[in-house]
Order: sequence, then structure tokens, then C-alpha cells
Amino acid sequence: MGKHSARADRSPSGPAAAAPGTGRRRAHDGPGQPARGHETAPPPVPGPGPGRRRGGGCDEEAARLADAFDSFDPGLAPGIGAAVDSGFGPDFDAGYDAGYGAGPGAEGGTRPSARTGHPEPRETAGWGVIGAQRDGATAPAAPAGPTHATTGFLQGAPVPAPVPAPAPPPAAPAPASAPPRRVFGGALRTATGVAAALVTAVLAVAVAGQVQDSTQSKAQARAADPTGQRDDPEAPSRSDSRPTPNGGARPPATYEEAMARKYPLAPDARGSGDFVTIEGHDRAPGKGEVRRYRIDVEKGLPLDGSLFATAVHRTLNDSRSWGHGGKYTFERVSSGDADFVVTLASPGTTHVWCAKSGLDTSEDNVSCDSAVTDRVMINGYRWAQGSETYGDAMHAYRQMLINHEVGHRLGHDHESCPANGALAPVMMQQTKFLNTGDKVCRPNPWPFP
Repeated sequence: MGKHSARADRSPSGPAAAAPGTGRRRAHDGPGQPARGHETAPPPVPGPGPGRRRGGGCDEEAARLADAFDSFDPGLAPGIGAAVDSGFGPDFDAGYDAGYGAGPGAEGGTRPSARTGHPEPRETAGWGVIGAQRDGATAPAAPAGPTHATTGFLQGAPVPAPVPAPAPPPAAPAPASAPPRRVFGGALRTATGVAAALVTAVLAVAVAGQVQDSTQSKAQARAADPTGQRDDPEAPSRSDSRPTPNGGARPPATYEEAMARKYPLAPDARGSGDFVTIEGHDRAPGKGEVRRYRIDVEKGLPLDGSLFATAVHRTLNDSRSWGHGGKYTFERVSSGDADFVVTLASPGTTHVWCAKSGLDTSEDNVSCDSAVTDRVMINGYRWAQGSETYGDAMHAYRQMLINHEVGHRLGHDHESCPANGALAPVMMQQTKFLNTGDKVCRPNPWPFP
């Protein structure tokens, strides 16, 4: 576009109306016809821009434009009045004068003078000559009907030269060698250093407090103990005079724990030959024939007689023992008549009493039922140490030992292994072996497992 916008979009052959709100005037329907109406356009805003200016042959419009130029106040802006008086230049004025009379309704070659307000003779060469000369293209035909300014500039008014904005001062170039600042990294290192300093200070205070407390404690200890015996590792502790639960002895073991342990006793140990009865009474708990027994222990034997008495009573009255099915029930007595006496004795004393019934127990250091006497002898060594066939299963072995020897007293003889992998009969000599020929049985302490 040029300095003034041309209305080249208006069709010469039909009516055209501008969109509402654009401030454009409606075109006449034809030569000599009044306009259909118009909307008020905003005040014209001068501004530079390329384009072509179209002329018209309407004397009335030319006169109005001339009056507008004559009433223009050159003092509104510096240089505009001078531009009005001097025109747009020789080339522009020549083109203007040559083409003003072109277009429908132009009679003759006159137009109102933009500078004097009087008509001047003009040629009818066409108004688009200036644009065509400037762009090097063929000038378009002048549009039909009267025209009017749409760019805000009045026709023929000079356009003020644009005042260039002052150029901003050049920015000072950054030094090429200056590295980029790492604000976050510096802040992080600063915070880390502060935290490390705080931690160091806290540790220093804590260590100093501990050293001071230790020093004060040592000073107080020396003041309380002027003899210095506390520092002597051989000196007795203050807790030595304090009472301890159970006199410092270990709490007694449970029945199961005591029955699972082994106890020291030499295999050839020989005692005094005298016996002591374990006091107390344990009633027969079940139904059936009551069999009364007593518990004797050889004097001086380093084994627990009470544990032995408890084990005999519990074993004989177990439902898997000889009382199974209600046939027998066993009662322990410490005085009066007893059907038999279960006796715990050293190996030497056991051999003596077994020999009275013609049994040699010294060969395998085993127990026996001395049938010609009232004693069922339990070899103390076996009770304390068990047998290889049972290994560390001391509780089960002791149960087998009681059931086997009392079984003889009840009339049961020895038995053999019935089948390979079967439970050994309680009357099998399990202390000595678990096999019969090529059949090997598993250990079993019960008559009715």
C-alpha cells in the first residue's frame, strides 16, 4: 500500500456496503444517486504506508477537500504546514494533476486546488499513474463512483515524515573469560559448610561434657573411697554383701529338663550298700489292681532320689505303661507293706543284689529284677549315663529302664525284635541291642506305645 489506501476492493458494477462498525462510507448506487447511508468513522490517525491514491470527478467532494486543506492549522505539528505549502514533490504533483480528472462524472480537467482553494486545469490521464510508476506495473482502471479517504489522511494532505525512535545504547559485552555464576552451587556449599560447623561444635560440646562428667565422677569416687580399693580389680564388689535370689543358686530345673540331662557317675562306682527310703506318698491315680511300691536310694549316691521317685510314679501310671486299659494302678508308699521296692544303687551294689537271684549284671553293667528278694534293682550308672542304643534320649531311656525291670516283677520275660523297622518291645534288652538277627527295631520305652 502507498501513503494513502485505495479502495480497490469496491466493485464498479454493483453496490457494495462496508461491514458495520468499520467507519467506511457506503458507495452510491450509481452516478447521480445519493448514498444509502454511512456510519461514523473514528478520527483519522495519520500513519505511513505504501499505497495509491484514487481521484474522482466529483466537484462537490473536491471542494470539501479543498476547504479542509484551507482550514488546516500548520501549527498542530512542526513541519506539517510547510509540507502542505510545498506539496508532495514535483513528481507526485505532476501525477496528481494529470490523473485527477479521470473517472466517471469528471468533466473537463479541473479540480479544486489543495493549496489555494481554486480550481486548476488538470489532464485526464488517470489517477493510478503514480502507483504504476512506482511499482513498475500497469496502472489499474479508476474505480467508478466517487471516492473518499479511508486511511485517515485527507486527499492531497502531505504525510509527515516518520520520526525514527532513538536507538538503544549498545549493551556492554560480557567478559569472555568470566565463568557463569553458580548461585545455587555456592549457596549449597555455604549451607553445607555451616551445617558441618554446627555438627562439629555440637560434638565438641558433647565430648567436653563427657570428659568433665568422667573427671567429676572419678573425683567423687576418690572422695568416697579414700583407701583406693575400688580401683583394685581384686577388691570385693559392693554387691557381694547384697542378698541374691535363692542365695545365688540357679533355679531348679523342671522335671522334663532334669530327666533329659546326663549326670556324672563312674561305671565301676561302689557305694555303702545301705539304703534310704524316699519319704512321701503318691496315690494310685487310676483304676484296676493296686500295686504298692516303695522307693529306696543307696546312701551317698550322688543322684537325686526325689527325681527318681517322681519318674517311677509318673512312668508306671502313664496310660502307655503297665496300667494300660485299667489293669493296674500304682501307689507309692514310704512305710507299711509294699509289693516291691524300686531301688537305685551304685553299679557295685546292684551286682551284689542281682547275684542273689543268680543274675550276673557286671558283664554289661545292667539292671535286674532280683526275684528272690523284694528289690527291683536300677543300676545307677545306667540311670546317670544311659546307653549307646538311646544316645542322648535320656528321658526315654529312663522310662524304658523302669518299665522293663518292673515288667519282670509283673511276670513278663524278655522279647526279641519282631520285624525290621518295628518298635522294639519294652521287654527287649534295649540297653544291650536293638536287633535280633538281621532285624533291627527302633527304640521304644512303652509296653503299649
